[in-house]
Amino acid sequence: MKLLEQIDDSIWLAKGEMVNFHGFPYPTRSVIVRLSKGDIWVWSPVKLRPKLRAELDQLGPIRHLVSPNKIHHLYLHEWKAAYPDAKIWGPESTIRKRPDLHFGVPSDDTVPAEWQTDLDAAWFKGSFAMDEVVFYHRSSRTVIVADLIEAFGDEFLRKYWPGWRRRVAYLGGITAEDPRAPLDWRLSFLIGSKLALLGQGCMTGPVRG
Repeated sequence: MKLLEQIDDSIWLAKGEMVNFHGFPYPTRSVIVRLSKGDIWVWSPVKLRPKLRAELDQLGPIRHLVSPNKIHHLYLHEWKAAYPDAKIWGPESTIRKRPDLHFGVPSDDTVPAEWQTDLDAAWFKGSFAMDEVVFYHRSSRTVIVADLIEAFGDEFLRKYWPGWRRRVAYLGGITAEDPRAPLDWRLSFLIGSKLALLGQGCMTGPVRG
């Protein structure tokens, strides 16, 4: 059974292992894109198992390892060790979190020249807690989102988030019936906006002697 699931002519999905995040088990997955030049672009690298590596090596040279936000960094080191010629990309928040790795220029709305033919990017910021770069793969018309939208099905929740954890998913608005960003992240955007407005008020307010 193949580990790579082909979505379109030049885009694949790879499922990884479950990871623990603040006491909650989360699934991991990577999106793999073959760029027009033949190079392979890997979004949110999962654990690099030998069978997965063998399948990937048949697609083309691994040249880009991408972290969409500061949570998706766990396996960057092992991928870089396996593919030393690959560049690592991520927003400034990921770069600060992983000073042990050498990144390219911080990811934002500007797409690096190596990807411009194939991918667009939108940088979602304004939260004091986290930002995320969302990508759009043009040829397959696929939007690649990490944690900005979460959608857990009921079968997954019953198996991995039973009892009160399942209720947390519904309260947080991250179920397949009504997918969105987690409630705490949505609130952090609102608080971040208010803090920014307060900061502008302090900067532009009247000066008193």
